[in-house]
Amino acid sequence: MTLWIFILTNILIAAIAATIASLITRRKDIKKVAYMMDSLEDGEINFRFRETNRFNRTLNRIRFIFKKLRQQNEQESWEKLIRVLTHEIMNTVSPIASLSDALSKSVDDNGHCELDVKAGLQTISDSSKNLIKFVDDYRKLGGVARPMRRAIELQPLIEKVISLNREFCSSHGAECQYSSKEHDLMIYADEGQISQIIINLIKNAIQANAKHINIETKLCSSDEITIRIANDGAPIPLKNQDQIFVPFFTTKADGNGIGLSISRQIMRLHNGSIELVCSNETETAFELVFR
Repeated sequence: MTLWIFILTNILIAAIAATIASLITRRKDIKKVAYMMDSLEDGEINFRFRETNRFNRTLNRIRFIFKKLRQQNEQESWEKLIRVLTHEIMNTVSPIASLSDALSKSVDDNGHCELDVKAGLQTISDSSKNLIKFVDDYRKLGGVARPMRRAIELQPLIEKVISLNREFCSSHGAECQYSSKEHDLMIYADEGQISQIIINLIKNAIQANAKHINIETKLCSSDEITIRIANDGAPIPLKNQDQIFVPFFTTKADGNGIGLSISRQIMRLHNGSIELVCSNETETAFELVFR
């Protein structure tokens, strides 16, 4: 009887020890996953776990997949940027080169010119100014200031932006409204920069012939605060939806293609994001997410 008690006691002790070891390992694994998620959220992929067990190897494989996706996205973004830059520069420089060549060849030995020199020089001047403007826009894109962040109440901020743009909206037959499911929502942000994003989205909506612009704020279950800006204007073509944040990409005749790019930079500096969540015949909506 004593032997059986001794055996059962040892089995019980072993079972308790195994359970405790499992719980400790589980807690460590949970901490590893939390660390990995925080790193991925911050855009850092420089972590790596010792491959001492299957769980660590799985986490390292997930890291490798994210790294490959990130490299692929960065490569695609650079290719798009280079393609747009090349297109814009060639469109501006080509008229200057061709007109200059044509004017020089049209002048005879007596100094007479068959072409309209004044008109040609005016075209060269206009093209040069457009190139200067393009370079200035590029400088703006690379010079987004670091945000001066402070606690801001969302309702007064958005109401102020709407008030400042009311006349502009009315002149185009549009109205802008604000609604919120929660009151007293606050974000820690640069007021001027966030206002700039909202104003840019309102102007984009007006240029798309929107008649109703709705701004909504809400607190998500994950403690994220979102600003949703929707309009009933012409939808963004499906083929362009993955390019609208690429610098200098624009479908507007008088657009510079940097508004949404700068907006995304600003949101990243706030550890947040801006995304196009839908664009169809019913509405086009962007969401600003603050974490």
